[in-house]
Amino acid sequence: MRSSEFMAALPDAVIGSLPDGPRLRRGRLWSFGVQLYDDEPHFHYEVARVPVRLGDRLEVGLHFESKNAAANRRLLDGFTAHMIEIKAELGEDVEAELWDKGWTKVYETIALETYSPDYLQVVAQRLVRIVTVLHPVYLEVRGNCQ
Repeated sequence: MRSSEFMAALPDAVIGSLPDGPRLRRGRLWSFGVQLYDDEPHFHYEVARVPVRLGDRLEVGLHFESKNAAANRRLLDGFTAHMIEIKAELGEDVEAELWDKGWTKVYETIALETYSPDYLQVVAQRLVRIVTVLHPVYLEVRGNCQ
């Protein structure tokens, strides 16, 4: 399975496995990554290959990439206040941090394996778990930021 095939198949695998609640849509797609979003494409879940210089890994998480750096920061601050609970649910590898261009993110990296149907299911289930834990926090924090 090529990377582009893997990333193209990932949204359906995730969307088909989500419990009631978030109604994610496929966002941007590249050969190295894919985005899914609920109501605002600038605030999206993303799976993308980490640059090779940083290791053979995939980043899986929730990105806040609006042009409004202050809004991105408010969302990050809201998530930071919940990191003890988030880490208790998702594990200690989950981080919340400032990123490039005034963007912010809540994410983890996982080992990159050979793209295959089995690995697709592993990544899809991890993203489903991340969405299940982070989406209620996102809705709460977003509501507090408006």
